Amino acid sequence: MNKENNNIKSLASGHHKFQEQNFKQNEKRFKTLVENGQTPKALFIGCSDSRVGPEIITGSNPGDLFIVRNIGNFVAPFKPDEEFHATAAAIEYAVGVLEISDIIICGHSHCGAIHSLFKHIPMNQDVMHTIKWLELGNEAKDYTISVMPKATKDEQIAFTEQVSVLFQLDNIMTYPIVKKRVDEGKLFLHGWFYDITTGVISSYDDENSSFMPLQKD
Repeated sequence: MNKENNNIKSLASGHHKFQEQNFKQNEKRFKTLVENGQTPKALFIGCSDSRVGPEIITGSNPGDLFIVRNIGNFVAPFKPDEEFHATAAAIEYAVGVLEISDIIICGHSHCGAIHSLFKHIPMNQDVMHTIKWLELGNEAKDYTISVMPKATKDEQIAFTEQVSVLFQLDNIMTYPIVKKRVDEGKLFLHGWFYDITTGVISSYDDENSSFMPLQKD
């Protein structure tokens, strides 16, 4: 075991504060979650970016969200093989076992994964899986370049950050269990975008073909 550095000590201190304050304040809720199991309101697929905490930006309580986080909030298309698929397994568990009624795919501004799509990254064994994973954003990047070829790179990146969410929604519909529940009217998909600079979450509106700020009610 490595000796704890200041970063780990800070996390440990935060944990003790959680035990003394947050846990005690919500002890009854935690006990209920243990006794009755979890019944989350939604599956939240977000980015691993340390600046985007799903519970924080939605004001959620323990047990409210079943969360999947990965680089770029990407969803790989369904593949019927027996390999290891972490995001796919979480989707199937949330829909097939927990029977959640809503799936949120949430992108965000200043996304490192989207920025990387516009750079040449040489293959490196140290990050080979990361480079492969980033391919899931290529459709969104290519679409952006095709519809706004004269835009600046920053403008293209900003647009790709949003439009990528829509491509991931298309990908999640390739999952048989997701499509079945959506077709039955038992499951609803939502595309969200979180602006780190303003703290505002917008939701994709099909009628207006644009992201609109979430309504309070």
